[in-house]
Amino acid sequence: MMLLILFIGNGNGHKEECPLWFDCGNHGRFEWPFTKVEHQDCGIWPIHGCDDDLINPNYVLLKIGPSSIKVQKFEMQRFATIVYFTDHHLRNLLQSDSCEIFSYNITLPPSSPLGYFTINNNITLFKCNRTLQGSLAACSMVQLPMNGFAVSANPFAFLTAEISVQFLPSDECMQCHHYRGHCHLDSQRKVNCAQRKGKSSAWKLGLTLGLGVAPAWMIIIFGLILTLRRCKRQYGLAQTQLQSRNTRIDPYEKSDSMTDRIFFGVPVFSYKELQEATNNFDHKTKLGEGGFGSVYYGKLQDGREVAVKHLFEHNYKRVQQFMNEIEILTHLRHRNLVSLYGCTSRHSRELLLVYEYVPNGTLAYHLHERDDSLTWPIRMQIAIETATALAYLHASDIIHRDVKTSNILLDNNFWVKVADFGLSRLLPNDVSHVSTAPQGTPGYLDPEYFQHYQLTDKSDVYSFGVVLVELISSMPALDAAREIDEINLANLAIKRIQNGKLGELVAKSLGFDSDQEVTRTLASVAELAFSVCAGGPAIKTLHG
Repeated sequence: MMLLILFIGNGNGHKEECPLWFDCGNHGRFEWPFTKVEHQDCGIWPIHGCDDDLINPNYVLLKIGPSSIKVQKFEMQRFATIVYFTDHHLRNLLQSDSCEIFSYNITLPPSSPLGYFTINNNITLFKCNRTLQGSLAACSMVQLPMNGFAVSANPFAFLTAEISVQFLPSDECMQCHHYRGHCHLDSQRKVNCAQRKGKSSAWKLGLTLGLGVAPAWMIIIFGLILTLRRCKRQYGLAQTQLQSRNTRIDPYEKSDSMTDRIFFGVPVFSYKELQEATNNFDHKTKLGEGGFGSVYYGKLQDGREVAVKHLFEHNYKRVQQFMNEIEILTHLRHRNLVSLYGCTSRHSRELLLVYEYVPNGTLAYHLHERDDSLTWPIRMQIAIETATALAYLHASDIIHRDVKTSNILLDNNFWVKVADFGLSRLLPNDVSHVSTAPQGTPGYLDPEYFQHYQLTDKSDVYSFGVVLVELISSMPALDAAREIDEINLANLAIKRIQNGKLGELVAKSLGFDSDQEVTRTLASVAELAFSVCAGGPAIKTLHG
């Protein structure tokens, strides 16, 4: 019986037109990043045997290096591709409780400019031959897949041989395929987009800052951020971060750590209470939905209006996000950050977080659904308050990691409340960055973070730059209806500003040429956005 074989490869040429999809026998239809071996240049995972009648319909073989792995399932999401398989050698090590497992590394496909691969639900271990006083740089690193959720004193119970590997395309490839093109590498291993007629296939940003506009509002925003950073000790933030580090939550701990309905410093609600508050999570009360859960409007018995986040699933990863958000918000108090009122126990049938209700919706809604509701002075206020909130987080050594207009809430006076801390990270003391796979929302991801896997507060600054462009233009961060090299709003803004066409970027409702002061401040904010998105001087100024 012949088996379908999936090879990892990078083609250099691209002589034939790539199909949008192809049939693969009993396995059905495949799209990019998969391709046939006859068209290896058309994707990152060429498949062999699609034209054979005897291929096994139950699995395919994924060849990574010298070994092949049986793949039981593929999942094509909007931006990501996930491959599920079993590592049989790892399973044998787990079954025998072999300590060799802590030196075992899962083999991933080689890195590529087309995108990156990560193991979902993984734990990173550092193998050290001696006691360390400082950096872990001298230790070898091992990544292993974890069970969805496990509570046990046995370390082998935390691990699994059932693995899911996610491939997320680069921004260039994401744009390319939104426009029905095909990503591949040329002979110099640079990203090209097939079917781009009359344009250079190498997408480059060779930019210089050539704007002669007085940066008044830029200085105000920089001043706010630098002032707040200097005031870190004055406001007791150093003590707050010390408390946070000394009381980190252990997802495996059996004890509830609860006394009189208090968990980690916040009140604990029963599932029944929140079920009643949201009218049994009626879809009519749904305020929104994100990648990790749905948010519902509710009213507690004491009359308080609340927003209840209902996390999808109840597994290890969700419990981590649940606890991470509680841990971070418990120690933060700022007028421009959403307040956490409480949560359910992590042993509850569902994971629920209870926030203050912010009645005027998201900034994304007002920019993209009700453009006329936000005047330029209001937008400036929103920009400054968002910068203030981020400066406070960074002074507390917290990186938000998902700054975007749909996570910026507005009250009835259009005051800002930054929300959604599920992806946020606390930087250890005296550390400039942490190494981690990029997470966040396409269109807002910092290219430097994407390339080097080093998370710093600059990652939030880049996302804030994209938010500034949205405030100026009322355009979404990603839009497949735009030209191929303008699907990403940051690229569009850089192109317009660099070519001296700021007027084409500014939303018509703002009256760019109608008022001299509006024109001046708009140009200043555009200069700031350009500098941040292009990695220019402003980003250095922000961080001293």
